[in-house]
Amino acid sequence: MSLLKTNILFLFAIAISYSLTVPSLAEDWKQDFLEAHNEARNEVGLSPLVWDDEVAAYASSYANQRISDCAMVHSNGPFGENIAWSSGDMSAEDASEMWIDEKKYYDYNSNTCNDPNGGTCLHYTQVVWQNTLRLGCAKVVCNSGGTFITCNYDPPGNYIGVKPY
Repeated sequence: MSLLKTNILFLFAIAISYSLTVPSLAEDWKQDFLEAHNEARNEVGLSPLVWDDEVAAYASSYANQRISDCAMVHSNGPFGENIAWSSGDMSAEDASEMWIDEKKYYDYNSNTCNDPNGGTCLHYTQVVWQNTLRLGCAKVVCNSGGTFITCNYDPPGNYIGVKPY
């Protein structure tokens, strides 16, 4: 075998090895959502969520419908859902933190939200809904340059009069 062929094969082997050992950005992004959600769940004694590609496909399909307007409109689909919007870029951590930050207003004993701005804490309670097992999220950059993120939860939560955990 010529030296050139040997070097090409060697470089090809290195490239394949690198692609198998370095996680993709998409995998990192999934992990960012899971870590933020599961940290909040762990704080209240709940089992961790797992990523579900079917739920994520639903989230992706809906997020793509929002590219033209970035509207804060829920999909009203079969899953629980949290949505977020930013005029610029938004990370998985930013969106998750925004939802989970409602915890400071949530009163578990009365199962009420005491947000002085009139919030409902439903983003937080969906994150920590005890029966939810699977998570799937999607992010799009809208035509306006803004970011739309949706996370979907299976099974859904937020049943009126029921505590999340």
